[in-house]
Amino acid sequence: MDLLRLSSSSLLKRKVRTILTVLGVTIGVASIVVMVSLGLGLNKSSLEQMESYGSLTAITVYEPGTYYVSTGDASSSSDASEEEKRLDDALVETIRQIPHVEMVSPILNVSVLARCGIYESYVYVQGMSAEAFEAMKIPLGEGHYPDGKDGVLEFFYGNMALQSFYVSSTGSYPYYDRGELPDIDLMNDPIFYIFDMDAYYQSQSGSSGGTATAPPKRYMVKTSGMVAGGEEEWNSFSYNVYCEIESLKSELKRIFKNKAIPGQPTTQSGKPYKEIFYNQIYVDVDSIENVAEVQNAINAMGYQASSNAEWVESTQTQYRYIQLVLGGIGAVSLLVAAIGITNTMMMSIYERTKEIGIMKVLGCDLRNIQMMFLLEAGYIGLIGGAVGLAFSYGVSAVINRVVQSMGNAMTLSYIPPWLALLSLVFAVLVGMVAGFFPSLRAMRLSPLAAIRSE
Repeated sequence: MDLLRLSSSSLLKRKVRTILTVLGVTIGVASIVVMVSLGLGLNKSSLEQMESYGSLTAITVYEPGTYYVSTGDASSSSDASEEEKRLDDALVETIRQIPHVEMVSPILNVSVLARCGIYESYVYVQGMSAEAFEAMKIPLGEGHYPDGKDGVLEFFYGNMALQSFYVSSTGSYPYYDRGELPDIDLMNDPIFYIFDMDAYYQSQSGSSGGTATAPPKRYMVKTSGMVAGGEEEWNSFSYNVYCEIESLKSELKRIFKNKAIPGQPTTQSGKPYKEIFYNQIYVDVDSIENVAEVQNAINAMGYQASSNAEWVESTQTQYRYIQLVLGGIGAVSLLVAAIGITNTMMMSIYERTKEIGIMKVLGCDLRNIQMMFLLEAGYIGLIGGAVGLAFSYGVSAVINRVVQSMGNAMTLSYIPPWLALLSLVFAVLVGMVAGFFPSLRAMRLSPLAAIRSE
């Protein structure tokens, strides 16, 4: 306790020199914290952006050698052996048994024609399990997620789904032509759907061989809810329509009966399979660290699995390099501050040589003398670190406000709690390291020579 009192009183006796030295530490700490915070902010913003496109722990499974287009149809490779690898219920159960897999949902895509009053829209419907809605973090606005209870098919609309409706008689889009949304209440207005698109196109093309093709039957589907957000608030779920997959499968089987469902494979004789195959399988993993392991296991089964894990890893590696470079630039300022602390402590020793000699003659322990000067240096580091950290928070807030005022919602500068704590500890350590050699000199001074000095 006496050492702490002596150290603090010595610093107060030389206020100007102490303030200037603390200012150097303040600038050094602020430089490092702000520079590192820029790298952390870029990394944080990139992860948030990636998560807006889909969960970072999600894996999407496809048939081998396939790609998917907006109609939901699959275009497969010419390899006949690969064509036999379908996405079916057996594969869903196999994937569910893989370690670290928390949830598996098959995904079935169909294209239908929606009609409401004078408006029409080609709608891309995606069926998935009820659990997938929360796993995919689809934001819920109105209503509720479709659950498929009692086998009733319900649609869950994206918040921008209305933009794709056009006037059936003219083909004009109210939203894109005039910036107005169609006068449709998706939650309450009756909306009819045509599922048999092949029959619809045939009926629209006129008669075939003198026989007119009857238009397909229309079906009314209730609305369960909508994605949260306004007409301009885009997210990755804004434009599609979603439903519970088992109710969708039941409805498709009822509508097409023994006919081939559009988008579904058929046998060589053109007959439909008894089972409905899926376009994708959504897999949710318990942690981002285990995504690569699960993805490799699915690829080893002969299927294509994709995720954001590789993108995340490469992006984070780039930002780690950026953080090192920025931190290195800031460290130069702290190095200069450390030199300033060393200079201050050396000057203090020269000025207090006689005091040190008297302390030694009176029998003061040499370690206590060294510790007194180390504490003085640590005080300088602590005060400079605290002021520098406070200054860093202010600079960070200004940077983020300027970025947001330019219309960018990203967080460019981010100071997590661990960085704040680490900066304080680092500042104290730098101060004590800088004061080590001066304190060693003070400890080794000859008592008699120190007393005789002027």
